[in-house]
Amino acid sequence: MEREKMTEYLTNYMKYIQQRLEGCSSLEELDEIMSEHKDKIAFMQHERIVHFLVTMLFAIILTIFMAVTIFKSSIPVLILVTMILVLLGFYIKHYYFLENTVQKMYKVYDGILEKQKKLKESDK
Repeated sequence: MEREKMTEYLTNYMKYIQQRLEGCSSLEELDEIMSEHKDKIAFMQHERIVHFLVTMLFAIILTIFMAVTIFKSSIPVLILVTMILVLLGFYIKHYYFLENTVQKMYKVYDGILEKQKKLKESDK
């Protein structure tokens, strides 16, 4: 089984949840969607926090090695700084994706709440 990347996983999940919401017409199904979505939000918040901490750790390491470069300029240290800088760039890009996707998930959550209210009102 091939492992799906987190970006693909989240993109596919957001498409899936939108399709389920568009086709949902019962309160019971909407409650099920809400429960599932709340779990996904919790998972992604955890993922986002972990990536934030790792990104900050790499930023601190980069700062330390850049300070070392100021006092002792050598090729191995410059190569290390460059490698850390590139890696940090990728971490920032991924964190940015996670942050924006979690915020989109909040909007979907609000949409689910709104749809629940409308369905409850129409049942009365």
